[in-house]
Amino acid sequence: MTTTEADQVTPQAAETVEAVDAADHGHGVHGYHKQKDEHLKRLRRIEGQIRGLQRMVDEDVYCIDILTQVSASTKALQSFALQLLEEHLRHCVADAAATGSGIDEKVEEATKAIARMMRT
Repeated sequence: MTTTEADQVTPQAAETVEAVDAADHGHGVHGYHKQKDEHLKRLRRIEGQIRGLQRMVDEDVYCIDILTQVSASTKALQSFALQLLEEHLRHCVADAAATGSGIDEKVEEATKAIARMMRT
């Protein structure tokens, strides 16, 4: 997919995003909301790393050099995931604990997310 294709949002895609946002897992604002611009910047950097990997393969770069970049990209994604998890714990889980509503569900959600992260 080219940058142009990725940047184009069809009306159907926009409706899908809005429906997901409306469902919002029962919350108004996500824990990452305050850091959204920084997260997007970080994800664009990671996207650039992945495109760099594609270029390296296309240019027949030495295997070990590509693997080094794969490792760097993987670490960047893991770091991003940990930041999101921390924000989820600080915002969503803490909010559920403070209101006394849904704390067990939020802890279970976080535990499952951690388990998924550990499998990778």
